[in-house]
Amino acid sequence: MTGNTSKLVSTAFLLLVAGCAAPVVLSPTPEPAPPVVEQPAAASAESMALSKYFASVESFLKTQGNLRTDGGSRGTPFDERRITDAFMNIAFYNEFITQGGASVQKKTATTLARWNGPIAAKIEFGALTDPAHQVRDLRATETYLARISRLSGVPIATTSSDTSNVLIMFLNEDERRANLPRIQEFTGGIDPATLATIRDPAKSTYCFALSVDSNDDRTIEKALVIIRAETPDLLRLSCIHEELAQMMGLTNDDPAARPSIFNDDEEFATLTKMDEYLLRILYDPRLSPGMTETQARPIVETIAADLLGQASGS
Repeated sequence: MTGNTSKLVSTAFLLLVAGCAAPVVLSPTPEPAPPVVEQPAAASAESMALSKYFASVESFLKTQGNLRTDGGSRGTPFDERRITDAFMNIAFYNEFITQGGASVQKKTATTLARWNGPIAAKIEFGALTDPAHQVRDLRATETYLARISRLSGVPIATTSSDTSNVLIMFLNEDERRANLPRIQEFTGGIDPATLATIRDPAKSTYCFALSVDSNDDRTIEKALVIIRAETPDLLRLSCIHEELAQMMGLTNDDPAARPSIFNDDEEFATLTKMDEYLLRILYDPRLSPGMTETQARPIVETIAADLLGQASGS
C-alpha cells in the first residue's frame, strides 16, 4: 500500500514500510535489558500536523470507496490463477533494495521466507497514546494475531517479556525518534539507510515492518512493527493488518492482486478472503523456506486448486 507498506532490504534486514514488507538482520545475542528511553512530554507541532494530515487522507480514501473492510465479498471474484499469480508476486519479490547507502524502490526477486517456530509478540505504546486508543488497538492487534495463527498454523501469543521475538510499537513522531536506541537494541543493529528511513519516513508512510533472519536461511526469527500513532482508526487498523501479515513472509505488493491488502491502491484496509488463502499457501508443508519462484510455482498451483476445491465442497 502506498501509505501503508513499502519495504526496504538491507544486507540482513527486510524493511516493510507503510505505504510495507519484511527481511533480515543479525540477531542480538543474549538479550540485554532494553535501553532507558526518555519519552517526550507532549506531542510536537510536527506530530499534531501529521494527525490532521492522516485524518484528511483517511477521509479522502473513504469518499473514494477505499479502505474496505468487507473481505472482498462485493464484486471481486478470484480463481486459482489469480491466487497463484498474486502469491508468486507477493512472496517471491522485494519492493526495495539498498544502494549507495539509500533505499531505492526496485522490484527484486527473492526466495520464500517464513517463520519456523512459535511467535511471542510484545505490544508497546508511547506514553502519549490516549488510553482509549491503547485499549482499542491492543484488542484489534490481539484478535488479528489469533486470526493469523489460525490461518498459518504458527503458534502466536502475546507477552510482556523483553525476550519476545516480535515487537509491535505504536509511536508518534517524537516517540519513534526517541525509541531509535530501543529499536536498534531489539533488532541487533540496523544499517544507516534503513535507520534513516525509520527516523525520517516519507509523509506517505503510515507504518513499517522489519524481519530478521540471522542465519540467512530464509527462516524468520524476529520481526519489528512500528505504526505511527498519528494515524486515525481505520488507517491504523489497515497498518495492523498489512504489516503483521507481511512480517509472516508476504513481503511485496502487487498492483494486480485483488481483492487484497497487498496492493498500493488502498482499496482494502483489512485482510480479504484471498489474502487468507495467501497465508495458508505460505505455510503449507509442501513449501519450504529458500524455495525459488520456479521451484514453488507448480506446488502453489496445486495448493491453490486444493483450497478452492475445499471451499466449493468438491
